[in-house]
Amino acid sequence: MNRGQVWIDGGEFAMGSNDHYPDEGPVRRVAVDGFWIDARLVTNEQFAEFVDATDHVTGAEITPKAEVYPGAPASNLVPGSLVFQATAGPVDLTNYHEWWSWTHGADWLHPTGPESTNAGLEDHPVTHVAYEDAKTYAAWAGMALPTEAEWEFAARGGIDGAEFVWGDKDPQNTSEPKANTWQGAFPYENTAIDGWDRTSPVASYEPNGYGLYDMAGNVWEWTTDWFSYGHDSEPTSSCCAPEHEIAEQRSHDPAQPQIRIPRKVIKGGSHLCTIQYCFRYRPAARQPQMVDTSTSHIGIRCISRTPA
Repeated sequence: MNRGQVWIDGGEFAMGSNDHYPDEGPVRRVAVDGFWIDARLVTNEQFAEFVDATDHVTGAEITPKAEVYPGAPASNLVPGSLVFQATAGPVDLTNYHEWWSWTHGADWLHPTGPESTNAGLEDHPVTHVAYEDAKTYAAWAGMALPTEAEWEFAARGGIDGAEFVWGDKDPQNTSEPKANTWQGAFPYENTAIDGWDRTSPVASYEPNGYGLYDMAGNVWEWTTDWFSYGHDSEPTSSCCAPEHEIAEQRSHDPAQPQIRIPRKVIKGGSHLCTIQYCFRYRPAARQPQMVDTSTSHIGIRCISRTPA
């Protein structure tokens, strides 16, 4: 399989931001070792090769267990995934339930629901992949998922401390956007200045300084780090140390104490990001995602730590 990987020399960089969302700070100096990284997001075509070779069944295709989701309505205890649905007009932007819909039958083959298909989207990033789907794919490909620090170091493209992967200016609401994000009034008016209502073919925009495409917008990308509210401690390793277990427990959503599902950090923003609501198409930006939950705007990028 030709993965089109790029070697990233290790180094030290300013990770995070003190200027936007609290969980991005404080800025701190972090060092990473060198690694290989996919220049492009994993596509539907590549994921189909994986499924054909392994008969893998994604989490979106499996019926959720009632005991894991106490209080969930029976209508949600069916195979499915979260799909973005534009609203008819302005809504309360503090309530994401207004535009996210748990959709029975939505999965990587049916990106907007059971009647949809990803035919014609072979070169678009695969979506509706939960963390285990992404991790299993990476292992099959002889790769791994990146840590948050590795991902952010690569996304910055050698421009240490810049606001965006391309520099400090934000052209996203102009006639020449640099990434697939939301233009218009969110979540009901997508003017699609960038040419796309949802995902775009991978590598549709100029790469960053390291030759990596879609490090901003298009789809979010899984990392291996447990989510925490801020960079207040050193990253934990992926081993079975007590620190790892504590980090996993701390990643649970305090707003949903009845659901004990840990959360990983996702990076990069997506085609739904906008300065009005989700100003996260920046390398420092981060967001928590429950490991069991797939959506129509999260995908995969793999790395390898094999020396060059």
